[in-house]
Amino acid sequence: MASSRTNVKLQAAGVDLEGDLIVPENPAGIVAFAHGSGSSRFSTRNQQVARYLSEQGLATLLFDLLTAQENEIDERTRELRFDIELIGKRMTGAVDWVAKAQEAQGLDIGLFGASTGAAAALIAAAERPDQVRAVVSRGGRPDLAGDYLPAVKAPTLMLVGGWDEPVIDLNEQARERMRAICDLVIVPGATHLFEEPGKLDEVQEHAGRWFLQHLAGSS
Repeated sequence: MASSRTNVKLQAAGVDLEGDLIVPENPAGIVAFAHGSGSSRFSTRNQQVARYLSEQGLATLLFDLLTAQENEIDERTRELRFDIELIGKRMTGAVDWVAKAQEAQGLDIGLFGASTGAAAALIAAAERPDQVRAVVSRGGRPDLAGDYLPAVKAPTLMLVGGWDEPVIDLNEQARERMRAICDLVIVPGATHLFEEPGKLDEVQEHAGRWFLQHLAGSS
């Protein structure tokens, strides 16, 4: 499927953030990615999932939650990556940017969050219930979204490795606080990063089905 790739600058919560936007022909929706702690838009795992979603007819946006200067600070202090309020605001700003972007006009928005990025995605979904139509969490920490969880309206899919027991418990706790449709899928034989052969493929297939089910034209 032919697609266009563009480097973009997002204005989100008062800062400029770098991003990569991929738009296939006649996209069924757009998925913005919130990367995990210590990662960036160059995350190989998120890039793999984004390529798969693009092949399924979904536009994708991979972007940095931190500016270049903030990233340098975070490399030394490791503090900003766990500033959930900050990255939640940035993710909400990214949703606002996508909603206005010419390339995404009229497209329903889905959010894909990994690790702490899952909390950022759920905060944005709670803050922008009319824009965000679906959320997928990969090895996420949705519990860190705290009091935002009951306000999420978007159908949410939580994907956790079967060998990632502490995170399974945290996802179960978060699901109990949610009022929206929320499915928790345990991927057997997978650890936190889904590094085992074929396990990330399972993640992207689950995510693709979820987004195509809940984004425009399929609800």
